[in-house]
Amino acid sequence: MESPAAHRQSQTLGRHRLFAAAVFALAVSFVGLSTSAEARTIRLVALGDSLTAGYGLNPGEAFPAVLEKALKDKGFDVSIANAGVSGDTASAGAARVDWSVPDGTDGVILELGANDALRGLDPAGTDKALRQALDRLKARNIPVLLAGMYAPRSLGAVYYEKFDAIYPKLATDYGVDLYPFFLDGVAGDVKLNLPDGMHPTAEGIRTVVERMLPTVESFLRRIQPPS
Repeated sequence: MESPAAHRQSQTLGRHRLFAAAVFALAVSFVGLSTSAEARTIRLVALGDSLTAGYGLNPGEAFPAVLEKALKDKGFDVSIANAGVSGDTASAGAARVDWSVPDGTDGVILELGANDALRGLDPAGTDKALRQALDRLKARNIPVLLAGMYAPRSLGAVYYEKFDAIYPKLATDYGVDLYPFFLDGVAGDVKLNLPDGMHPTAEGIRTVVERMLPTVESFLRRIQPPS
C-alpha cells in the first residue's frame, strides 16, 4: 500500500502526462488543419464556346487542359473544368451559367462572344448577355477573369468599334480582371489555326496559354483561398 505522499506524487505525474498528451494531440490537429488548408486545390471553370471547348483538338490539347498544366508547372495547385460548348453565343453561355459552374468554384474564366461577332449580332445583345452572366457569378461571389474578343474587321469600323468596346467596359463596371483579346498572337496566323481559319491548332492553343499565363497567375494570386 503506497503512502499518502507517494499517492499525491502519482496523481501529479498522471495529470502531467494527460496534459502533455492533450497538447500533443492539439498540435497534431493544428498541423493537420494547416496541411489540409495549404493543399486546397483552386477550382476554376473555363466557361466559353468552341475556343474553350477545343474544337478539332484532343481533350488534352484544349485550352483548359493546357492552361492547367502550365499553371501546375508554375507551382499552382489548380484544376480547370472545361465548360466550353461549340457554337455558343454569349446568350447561350449566359443561360447555362448556373449548371455549368458548380458550387465550390473559386473562379471563372469567361470566354464568350466570338460567335456573336462572326454572325454580326447586335453588340448591344452581346453586352446584355455577358452582363447577365456576370450578374449571376457576382451574386454567387465567384470572381471572374473576362477574356475579351475582337470583331472581324471585315464587318466595318462602326460594328467592330462597338463590339470591341464591350469587354473593357464590362471589366470596369464589374471590377473583374480582363485579358483583352483571347486570340492575341494567334488570330490571322495560318500556321496557328485549323484550315477553317477560326479555331487554333494545338500549337495555337499553346500560344494563347503562353500569352495569357501572366494574367491568369495574377488572377489566381488574388482569389487563392487563405491557408
